[in-house]
Amino acid sequence: MLRKHKEVSIQDFYQLDLGSMWRYFKSETLAFWMICAYLFLEYVRPQSIYPAIDILPWTQIAVLGALVGCFSDKSVRWASSSINVWLSLFFVVILLSSFFAYWPDVSYSQLKNLYTWIIIYFLIINIINTERRLFIFLCIFLIASFKLSLSLSITWAERGFSFTDWGLKGPPGFFENSGELAIQMLVFWPLAWAFSLYLKPYISKIKYYALLLMPITAVMVILGASSRGAQLALLAQLCLLNYRSILKPKILVSSIVIFSALWLILPQEQKDRFQVVGDDRTSQQRLLYWENGIEMMNQHPVLGVGFFNYIPYYERFHQSDMLYDRAELPHNIFIQVGTDSGYLGLSIFLIIMLAARRKMRLVGKALRTDECHENRFPTGFNLSMLGFVVAGQFVTVAYYPFLWIHLAFVVVFFRIFKNIKV
Repeated sequence: MLRKHKEVSIQDFYQLDLGSMWRYFKSETLAFWMICAYLFLEYVRPQSIYPAIDILPWTQIAVLGALVGCFSDKSVRWASSSINVWLSLFFVVILLSSFFAYWPDVSYSQLKNLYTWIIIYFLIINIINTERRLFIFLCIFLIASFKLSLSLSITWAERGFSFTDWGLKGPPGFFENSGELAIQMLVFWPLAWAFSLYLKPYISKIKYYALLLMPITAVMVILGASSRGAQLALLAQLCLLNYRSILKPKILVSSIVIFSALWLILPQEQKDRFQVVGDDRTSQQRLLYWENGIEMMNQHPVLGVGFFNYIPYYERFHQSDMLYDRAELPHNIFIQVGTDSGYLGLSIFLIIMLAARRKMRLVGKALRTDECHENRFPTGFNLSMLGFVVAGQFVTVAYYPFLWIHLAFVVVFFRIFKNIKV
């Protein structure tokens, strides 16, 4: 596993030798630079934080640069995967759904919300094709997420861990809303945890404890974001992580202490919100969205009502079930996809997620027989997926970066560590 690449070995990366990592990065190709730039721009969003530099479409430029760079990068080879096939089929179903939609113009105007992620997915899995590239790309993802978790956990601590209606907010973009921010933390902390444990044998205790700040601050943001769905997802992740050893006295006591501490930190107003689940107007409206969304799927089982046609359809045919002035998306990823593309599209969507989970289980089995030290990444990836799915039952984030970047990481990790054809 500790293969050499010119003067920089992968072990230098494991030791977090920043000088070696930078020398390697400078020697890389345009395609790799641009896909790394895209990830940084999408997750850190300096162009949103500093309006003075928001004069060009930076993320689009980075994606275009990565695409152009692929043609000059001789190391880029087509990465085959069963997920590629299912993603392509899903896109075809969405195109058909858009064509036969109640309001095709609405669908066509929103297609970029899917095809953009598919393009980015294919760029990542084809460009990130070595262990060193994966390591740097993952580091960018972790550092960008840690920037959010650290600053926002400090913000929450400074206000005395108090409750606010808006929770915690990220920079303008996909993570500005507290619910979506919390999902990013649900995706982030299991990978940060796995990364820390993987590097533990190679780094000093100080560096190891510094790395542990990533999952710790991520969990703090989940608690401070005031998102009930995200907090429920966190509980599901922790239960799955410890389900095999939960009855061992040491683990049981530790779990009780941790859950008690988390409950004590949680503001009283947030605890009260759990007690009124199903009774408050927000919950009642979501229940109506789900009920009517399922009815839409049953009435249009093949292709749904049309891609992103849920809102106009709801306002036209379910106006009596609107508790607010305007309808919103269904606050559930499965109902979102099902109304967008029918049971046909929803089935493919589920297959894609199950395929990603299966690939990580296969990698986990293979690595257990490897002579290298313990690798927690397969568990981390599946915990990330679980967090997205559970929290996704309460928000409409099917076409946010969470799933699509996750799929790209899964395919790349599978190809590199399993070393077989995907």
